Amino acid sequence: MTTTAALIVAAGRGTRAGGGLPKQWRPLAGQRVIDHVVDAFAGCGRIDRICIVVHPDDVDRADGFRQAGHMVVTGAGTRSGSVGAGLMALADDAPDRVLIHDAARPCISAALIAAVDDALANAPGAAPALAVTDALWTGDAGRVTGTRDRTGLFRAQTPQGFRFDAILQAHRTHPAEAADDVQVARAAGLDVSIVPGEERNLKVTHPADFARAEQILLGGAPEQAAAGLEPDHAPGDQMDIRTGNGFDVHRFGPGDHVTLCGVTIPHDRGLQGHSDADVGMHAVTDAIYGALARGDIGQHFPPSDPRWKGAESHIFLRHAVELAADMGFVITHADCTLICEYPKIGPHAPAMRAEMARIMGLDPDRVSVKATTSERLGFTGRGEGIAALATATLVKT
Repeated sequence: MTTTAALIVAAGRGTRAGGGLPKQWRPLAGQRVIDHVVDAFAGCGRIDRICIVVHPDDVDRADGFRQAGHMVVTGAGTRSGSVGAGLMALADDAPDRVLIHDAARPCISAALIAAVDDALANAPGAAPALAVTDALWTGDAGRVTGTRDRTGLFRAQTPQGFRFDAILQAHRTHPAEAADDVQVARAAGLDVSIVPGEERNLKVTHPADFARAEQILLGGAPEQAAAGLEPDHAPGDQMDIRTGNGFDVHRFGPGDHVTLCGVTIPHDRGLQGHSDADVGMHAVTDAIYGALARGDIGQHFPPSDPRWKGAESHIFLRHAVELAADMGFVITHADCTLICEYPKIGPHAPAMRAEMARIMGLDPDRVSVKATTSERLGFTGRGEGIAALATATLVKT
């Protein structure tokens, strides 16, 4: 049986977030930041052991973790040194895999933990990341001096997972400090697979990040008093709540499967389209764009652009989610109805909900995927294609 350990790095002294304490020990949504992290790994059903690396000055703060049966070790003066200390502590009873996570990322989801762990079945390393979608500039003295191509660039996240023996050896031989464990692994010649990250998996760095993290963890409006912030809305102000609709259709053609809401389903025909023709994900994406009054997929990702030929639709959905966040909105719910005679959707609906929730950074209970037929009427009834209707609700924070 494969065993997986979680190594939570909490030895930093980061105080840019304010509060007089290193950020991992500050209160957040009724607990400390690090408590949310430990609870996420302990409760995800994937982790056999948890090792927490703390600064020597914080040993007493970690007593509760020891009492809960978790391993607590002291770190070093660098992140790489602290990770190395944790790996050496785990080596006495080595797991097969280890997931290394920053204690300053309290909004980690069980779905993302599972995705990284699953990816290690096919690669010695795997880590979540988000594709860079914004334009990139260079600058000097407050002025733009040039631009950079964003193609192939990603924003790294944790947990970064590895086969234990490989990353332990990589850390033992790495000559210097590294930005993260992926850098250590690649220096040792290890392949690292990219797992789609989650926008909600933010790293708490600045004071404003606490309000955003609290909002994610509580699943609603941020507890602004606990975060020490002024209210966003004065008494009597009307909240900005928006609803958007999306509709999409793709016809059947040659193929042996369809991709619906991110899940591949064997079928005797495929859906035709410029991208991967995921009609469900397209409808949800357009619903988010609609709520934001920002057009549709075709405006953001023109079918005339060869870059999007055969593209996976999670690229479009992530862009819509990130655009919502950039505009100050939180997606509170998404509902998608697939309209078709075949394939049967019911057996796959739970996996679709889970995948859509993972991509959108939502809890699965905020995502609905269901299906209906058209009673053999119209093009869907004749089995010529699949249609999808979606609704998304957004709230301004």
